[in-house]
Amino acid sequence: MIRYDTQDGIAQILLDSPPVNGITLELLDALMDSLRRAGDDPAVRAIILGSAVPGRFCGGLDLRKFREASPAQVHAIVNRLYFQLHELQANLPKPVIAAITGAVRGGGLSIAITCDMLVAAQDSTFGYPEMEIGLLPSIHYHHLHRIVGRYRAFDLLFTGRVFSAKEALDLGLVGRIAPEADVLAKAHELAAVFAGKSPDLMRLGKGAFTRTVDNGYRQGAATAVDLVSTVYGTPDCAEGLLAFVEKRKPQWGKA
Repeated sequence: MIRYDTQDGIAQILLDSPPVNGITLELLDALMDSLRRAGDDPAVRAIILGSAVPGRFCGGLDLRKFREASPAQVHAIVNRLYFQLHELQANLPKPVIAAITGAVRGGGLSIAITCDMLVAAQDSTFGYPEMEIGLLPSIHYHHLHRIVGRYRAFDLLFTGRVFSAKEALDLGLVGRIAPEADVLAKAHELAAVFAGKSPDLMRLGKGAFTRTVDNGYRQGAATAVDLVSTVYGTPDCAEGLLAFVEKRKPQWGKA
């Protein structure tokens, strides 16, 4: 599920769960274990998070498994995705760069925003499709409007439209874009810059920066987890997930 390598003070963590790096508890646990491993390694000074699956950074939740989960399992996976992963990243004393290639959707964006920098391929695409499948992108209600503004955030979150890396850059959702073949190389260039800085200053600086920009994220994450858990129990969520599995349009309001 995860490829982990280190070289020259940089840990490279690649999601490797074809076909789309669908999010499961197992994938999240493996990712968090790798982040802890990099955080605990004194030789590692910077971390890159990318994908080994061509054309996909992360397609979001593995909906077939998610549909079959119990309410307790749903709460566990969303809590892991929205809260625990963010807490882990926020407390890492080393910078983490997301190297985004291909499509990143829904929960994949939830993974990406826990990183300190996002570098995206020029042909990568983004989207929040949750409402189309009976869910809500609730964690993004908390932070997205702070980045792109209230009305553009509503546009992205409630239309579910796919948007380009160029638009993501213009909106401030990613820091840099590069040709797809160069994304990992660009991420490594940035990681090398960070790795060359004082580890103590990086630790103190990142900690201070993270606390400053938190804007109540922890409280927002708890609310977001509860909202998804509530939505999961609705008939429209059941219909949306079933329609996805059956590859048809959902019939909202169907009992």
